[in-house]
Amino acid sequence: MVAHQSVFSLISYDRLSKKPLLFKSFTGLTIVEFNDIYDKEITKRYHKHESKRLSKRKDRERSIGAGRRFKLDVKDRFLMLLVYYRLYITYTLAGFLFDLDQSNICRDIQKIERLVRKCIPIPQKIYNITKRLQTPDEVEAYFPGFLSFIDSTEQSIPRPIDNKRKRKLFYSGKKKRHTVKTQFMTNNHGIIVYKSNYKKGKRHDYDIYKKNHPGTPKEVVNVFDLGYLGIEKDFPEQKSSLPSKKKRNRELSQQEIEQQKSF
Repeated sequence: MVAHQSVFSLISYDRLSKKPLLFKSFTGLTIVEFNDIYDKEITKRYHKHESKRLSKRKDRERSIGAGRRFKLDVKDRFLMLLVYYRLYITYTLAGFLFDLDQSNICRDIQKIERLVRKCIPIPQKIYNITKRLQTPDEVEAYFPGFLSFIDSTEQSIPRPIDNKRKRKLFYSGKKKRHTVKTQFMTNNHGIIVYKSNYKKGKRHDYDIYKKNHPGTPKEVVNVFDLGYLGIEKDFPEQKSSLPSKKKRNRELSQQEIEQQKSF
């Protein structure tokens, strides 16, 4: 079940543990703390976690453990998840650092994240906190400049096999491949305030927002791109800002061009 292939990556436990200061900077843990959590928590719970995860599939045809192997061992996947959350890097950069493609990064993080959350606090949605903000000072602490930025990102996944409906639902016409989408809200300092669950690649960004969107205090201006056209009409109770759309036979003014550059 835990077999893995050998890969050469820029970051691995063996390489990073030789540089204690970088290790702490990249993961938020000292090497001793990391090893203690891995040995006493991750290793102890991993087998049960995987058995439970794999047994949830009702359409399973192969025996548990007979599927595709992870390319990284458990320790390096634990390290990768900490680096991903600590540095807020993209899947593309994580893939480069750990010598994996984006679909593997997405898959590996998704499958070990629940286990790691049981063993150590890692960044979570703080949307519930933002709903309780009351004074302007509290709001600005989370949203400097009273601004939030909302957009979705797509990560490639392996083409679903023997399931035509799944292939259709996960196929992104924009990316021309099968993907999953994640919607983020960040503040003016680039800190992630909200992160949605993974959504099927076929779904439009605005459709994801309408069905599962984060709320913000009334003082905060939510900044969107043109993929969210109609949001000002559909959500008049919140402050929204979109770039100007170029109309037929009319050039954008210099002010509108500068405005678009800021999105």
